[in-house]
Amino acid sequence: MNHDSYLDSYIRGILNTVKSIAMVGASAKQNRPSYFAFKYLLERGYNMIPVNPGHTGQSVLGRPFYDRLADVPEPIDMVEIFRASRYVLPIVQEALTLNPPPQVIWMQLGVSNEEAAALAQAQGVKVVMNRCPKIEYGRLSAEIAWMGVNTRTITSKKVALTSGIQRLSLNRTSVPGGTTEAATAAERTQRETAGTES
Repeated sequence: MNHDSYLDSYIRGILNTVKSIAMVGASAKQNRPSYFAFKYLLERGYNMIPVNPGHTGQSVLGRPFYDRLADVPEPIDMVEIFRASRYVLPIVQEALTLNPPPQVIWMQLGVSNEEAAALAQAQGVKVVMNRCPKIEYGRLSAEIAWMGVNTRTITSKKVALTSGIQRLSLNRTSVPGGTTEAATAAERTQRETAGTES
């Protein structure tokens, strides 16, 4: 699989099917990016599980920290890795020993490890690298469009407004931006790669 770009349907499929997310490297510090992502996903209905041995005995947003993935007493659908790339392989190796194993390994922005990705994919686990599920959820649900960001998502359905924060669903279709030579080449490569993986 080419981890340089992902089809919207691949990302949307993951975000629509996973229910529990163990965030390795989660932080209780409110100024940390992992805290923002944790809080956002928790507010979207995901069962967020913080994993960080540096926060033993603490909790974040009412969720107790676990030292390691093996200590989590419930099935984990997705392992989100908020650690530097050099720490990814042992985290993925531990995740693959879980029973049942996670459906997805997701590496945060700036985090990638090809060896770990290949290991997970060989076990039938989906992999996403160098992406943020918070950003992808916001983009695919068009939530970030409220801030004037082009999400490449077009719909004719009027969004029902409620009081408070607007939480939109992922059940919208995305369309690509304007066609460029590079975009066309990337799309062709992606189709060819998808054809060889079948």
